[in-house]
Amino acid sequence: MDLTASDGEEQPGLARTFASASAVYDGEPQSIPEARQFTREFLTRVQAAQGILVSAPAIGTAQLVVSELVTNVCKYAPGPCLLDLRVAGDMLMITVWDSDPALPAVLETDPTRIGQHGMEIVRALCQSLNIDQEPVGKRITARLPLSDSQAPTAPGR
Repeated sequence: MDLTASDGEEQPGLARTFASASAVYDGEPQSIPEARQFTREFLTRVQAAQGILVSAPAIGTAQLVVSELVTNVCKYAPGPCLLDLRVAGDMLMITVWDSDPALPAVLETDPTRIGQHGMEIVRALCQSLNIDQEPVGKRITARLPLSDSQAPTAPGR
């Protein structure tokens, strides 16, 4: 994994990016644990190389979010996907791109429903969730804090 550190420049309206890394997966089931491991290694390296505090629960949450997003690609958008991780300020931006233009359903909470809770879980864990159609496929970006003190407290945030 290449950990790219920025030069520290800030763009108007955006937090300073301290580090980023990307990985491409083939969309097969093995992509899921590989993406989780990539996320853990990235956050561990960010902590060591950049001195940014990343709580253990934040690492676990990031791995869960990545797991749910990559699982959706494997189940519903067969083919390659790109995982991009970025530390901006005190937030982690997780972006997953795939080549299928169909947008995922973000269903309301329903404890009686069997399955299809992935995006519901992601939405509950993250401070923000953006789903964008691209000229080819779609891009899903989840934003979550690197420390426990900023974690969402209300369901559906």
